[in-house]
Amino acid sequence: MVDSADIFNAKVLVVDDQEANILLLERILSGAGYLSVASTLDPRAVCELHRKNRYDLILLDLQMPAMDGFEVMEGLKEIEKGGYLPVLVITAQPDHKLRALRAGAKDFVSKPFDLAEVVTRVHNMLEVRLYAKALEQTVQELEASRELIRGKNDELKKLFDQVVAERKVSERLALHVPPNSIAERLQARPDVTADSRRSRRSGIRTWPPPARPCPRSITRRRRRTCRST
Repeated sequence: MVDSADIFNAKVLVVDDQEANILLLERILSGAGYLSVASTLDPRAVCELHRKNRYDLILLDLQMPAMDGFEVMEGLKEIEKGGYLPVLVITAQPDHKLRALRAGAKDFVSKPFDLAEVVTRVHNMLEVRLYAKALEQTVQELEASRELIRGKNDELKKLFDQVVAERKVSERLALHVPPNSIAERLQARPDVTADSRRSRRSGIRTWPPPARPCPRSITRRRRRTCRST
């Protein structure tokens, strides 16, 4: 979110070939609470200053002798690849306002300056600009998070495929072991045979039970081996 502190700490550049206009605008902005206001009388220095400082707002006079404001905006377009020019133009010519907006400026201030108009337009432009920058940063963070999640998913998929492949290999090996081989291996194990002996000693009954003699009261003709029920 953008709050008042962000707006008043935003970086502002004032460009005008008249020192009196620069002093007046600096006084207006400082009185409104802006803390980072720079200025230059030389329009040819604007692009280099912006490349170095990345101003949030540039108050740009259009009519200057060495290089007019329209030429300055063309130079700024080479720096601002996204197409957004943080420019608020200063002009006394009504017909220049529409031309400046078409050239990429976002708003304008008329000469002679009106204090309320300057403060309101500067505040509104900075608020929009900072919101746009915050949104851009959020989008970049989301893109970075999505790439991180995508990388984690790829790692998990590779691990899952590896586990499945190893399980299939184990199943194939188990299917190719003959049953008699398993029996021989069990018989060869001393622990298995010892367990079997202990089971017989402990009285565990097996089925079918062993034969037992019939009682003497049974007749000789029927004297046979009986089976327990």
